[in-house]
Amino acid sequence: MVAELPTRADVLAAREAIAGRLQRTPTFSSAALGGRLGVRAFLKAELFQKTGSFKPRGVLAKLRSLGDEEKARGVVTWSAGNHAQAVAYAAASEGVDCLVVMWRTANPLKVAATRAYGAAVDLESEDAAQAHERLLAVIEQTGRTLVHPFDDPHVIAGQGTVALEIVEDVPGVDCIVCPVGGGGLIAGVAIAVDCRVVGVEPERMPGFSAGLAAGRSVRIESQPTIADGLAPPFAGELALAVGRERVDEVVLVTEDEIAAGMRFLYQRAKLACEPAGAAATAALLAGKVPLEPGSSVVAVVSGGNADPKVASAIVGAADEA
Repeated sequence: MVAELPTRADVLAAREAIAGRLQRTPTFSSAALGGRLGVRAFLKAELFQKTGSFKPRGVLAKLRSLGDEEKARGVVTWSAGNHAQAVAYAAASEGVDCLVVMWRTANPLKVAATRAYGAAVDLESEDAAQAHERLLAVIEQTGRTLVHPFDDPHVIAGQGTVALEIVEDVPGVDCIVCPVGGGGLIAGVAIAVDCRVVGVEPERMPGFSAGLAAGRSVRIESQPTIADGLAPPFAGELALAVGRERVDEVVLVTEDEIAAGMRFLYQRAKLACEPAGAAATAALLAGKVPLEPGSSVVAVVSGGNADPKVASAIVGAADEA
């Protein structure tokens, strides 16, 4: 059974709950992108957020909703890295003990950053699916309070504050293009705005698309993707429910398209994002999001936690003619 869907009023309440705690990230115009597309193009630089992604917005909103007894039990989450860092950072700022269940193949820099923020990290699992099962066992054994990466109404409402800033910076925006993993960001954006909202997933890990097609959250087989921040083994039921009502379209991008988007952002916008952060821009460059000439579009660029070796290999490669 899906919980009651969050509303725009919940997003506004989340903005009040987290006010003064995080960055108000900039929205840059991009003549280079707009010129290619024949539109007014903008980049929401959410990679400049605390910990390098939009994730702390939802995490802080969730932590602010907890009672003293829930905080006293400590919190736990499950993440490949960006949400892990966000929970570790936010829990430390709130004085709450934090455990993060990750997996052995997770980005080692993200693991190290999560620990540096003060969290304990569990790396006993082989992959994301196994880590999720371990998470459930930890909750059962310890009673820790779950801070879900994407399927929680407070988390979704917090992520929606990204959209409130976008519509303030780009009045009358026609389309917002969001990267999609578990669905928390796109669900929050979709409930916060009254414009076209398009999601972008890696072709290799289309959990949100699969869930929309099935009418419920379905587990998909994990495949390696350079966009590791967009690769949970399933999308959230609550996020999918919002998606069915308010998301206009979800498109898929290939590994090569993601890499090309990352190179474009690095070279033309001077934004050093991770591959997951380039997904929305990649879809626009690949022509997968049809736009009316002269309309305005905002691509969310979220994820600034790239492995330098991976990033240098992608950025240093040449795009095919």
